[in-house]
Amino acid sequence: MPITVDGQRYFRTAEVCYLIGISKTTLFRWLKQGTFGDARYRDRRGWRAFNEDEVNRLKAEANRLTENK
Repeated sequence: MPITVDGQRYFRTAEVCYLIGISKTTLFRWLKQGTFGDARYRDRRGWRAFNEDEVNRLKAEANRLTENK
């Protein structure tokens, strides 16, 4: 369930992975490799919180096609 703060919705890691259709392992690998960069926000427990723009960018990355050479 997304968190709403000042009218902005934030999603936790598991929610983002479910929405995008990737595993947590894939998301954490992308964050570690710098494919996406880390989430800008964290909650008071230190858990990542992704805003809707970040979720859309991750979704675009997940659906990106590359040419097979």
